[in-house]
Amino acid sequence: MARRKKIYEGKAKTLFEGPEPGTIVQYFKDDATAFNAEKRDVIEGKGVLNNMLSEYFMNGLTQIGVPNHFIRRLNMREQLVRACEIVPLEVIVRNFAAGSMAKRLGIEEGTPLPRPIVEYCYKDDALGDPLVSEEHIAAFGWASQQDMEDILSLALRVNDFLSGVMFGVGIKLVDFKIEIGRVYEGDYQRLIVADEISSDSCRLWDMETGQKLDKDVFRRDLGSLTDAYSEVARRLGVMPKGATPMKPTLIN
Repeated sequence: MARRKKIYEGKAKTLFEGPEPGTIVQYFKDDATAFNAEKRDVIEGKGVLNNMLSEYFMNGLTQIGVPNHFIRRLNMREQLVRACEIVPLEVIVRNFAAGSMAKRLGIEEGTPLPRPIVEYCYKDDALGDPLVSEEHIAAFGWASQQDMEDILSLALRVNDFLSGVMFGVGIKLVDFKIEIGRVYEGDYQRLIVADEISSDSCRLWDMETGQKLDKDVFRRDLGSLTDAYSEVARRLGVMPKGATPMKPTLIN
C-alpha cells in the first residue's frame, strides 16, 4: 500500500488523507501528555484502547441520532472518519466539580453540580486552551449564535448518552470534552461531533470506590494508565477479559 499523506499530527493522534475524497484516516498514538504537554510519556497500548473506545461511543451516538464524523474502524489503531472543518473550541460538559473547575472556583472535587455546566475553551496550545465565554466566541466569529445553540444541544445529548452508558457499568461520568466539526452539503452547513470520545477526553470515577479510570491517573501518578483504560474497556465489553492492548505498529 502506498504511504498516505500526513495532514496533521497532534499530541495523541495523527491524521492522514483518506482513501476517498472527504475522508481522513485517524491514527491513535500511545503518547500521553498532561499540563499542556509539559508532562509526556509513551503508554503502551493506549492508542489501541482509545481507538476501540471512540468507535464504541461514536457508534452509540449514531444509533441515537447524534451526528458524528465516524465512518468505520480500519484496524486496531486507525479509523476512517469524515473530513470536517473543526470549530476552534473545546466543549467541556461538567456533571461534578473536578480538575480546573474545582481549583478555579474553590469547590471540593466530586461535588455534584446543580445541573450539567457547559464550558468553552479556545483551541490554542500555545495559549494553554484558555477558557472563553460566549461573548468571546461571538465577538471573534468562532461560531454563530445558531452554531452555539446547536453545539449546546449536541453537548447535552452526548452527556445524556455517556452518563447512561457509564452508569450502567458502575462508572460516574464526572466531565468530558468534545470537539465539533462543520460539514457542508451544498449550501447547507451541519455540525457534527468530531475528534474522539475516549478515556483521554473523559473524567471517569468508579461509583463505589471513587477510583480514577481516566487521564488523571497519568496526571497525578496514580498507577497504570493502561490498566485504568483497560478496566473501562472491559466493563463496556469493548475488550475481552484477559486481553492485552497491542504494542505500537508501523503506519502506512
